[in-house]
Amino acid sequence: MADEDTSPLLRVVRGRPDDAELAALTAVVAGLASAGGGAVEPPLPRTRWADPASRLRLPARPGPTAWRASAYPA
Repeated sequence: MADEDTSPLLRVVRGRPDDAELAALTAVVAGLASAGGGAVEPPLPRTRWADPASRLRLPARPGPTAWRASAYPA
């Protein structure tokens, strides 16, 4: 048992937290530690076809170049 580290896990360096604040801090730190701390993968990039902003554009107006705006937002 001599190998065990006896230093505290948390140390308050400023202020005087009451028991409830210290318990809340301990719960948050323990929750973060148990989450694994693995690398979080970034979300996949959204393509322009799936972008919901394309549904907010104005409808295509008739004209010689209206076919360009009919399918894919430019």
